Amino acid sequence: MTVLHDAHELSVTEATRRGVPGLVADAEQGSGIVVTRHKERVAAVVSISRLDELEEAAADLRDLALVLARSVTDTGRRTPLDDVLNAFGHTRESLTALPDDE
Repeated sequence: MTVLHDAHELSVTEATRRGVPGLVADAEQGSGIVVTRHKERVAAVVSISRLDELEEAAADLRDLALVLARSVTDTGRRTPLDDVLNAFGHTRESLTALPDDE
């Protein structure tokens, strides 16, 4: 999967020549840059907005994986809240009596 499909590839040497200001300027303009060493991708420079998009997509994928895992493993069996509370030595009343954490 390539999430930086339109990124420009630069060797470490080329990136060094370009300098941080040049790499940052390109990223700010929306151009992703992939830095390579011996033709292997080793780093990327992207804008904050693109990073935010990637992080949001990753969070969405984690949520989707959880939903799918739950749907596959769901037996339909439900445990009443009072049974869970009892298993931990509580009742609804004992929880209500606990002080609030502020």
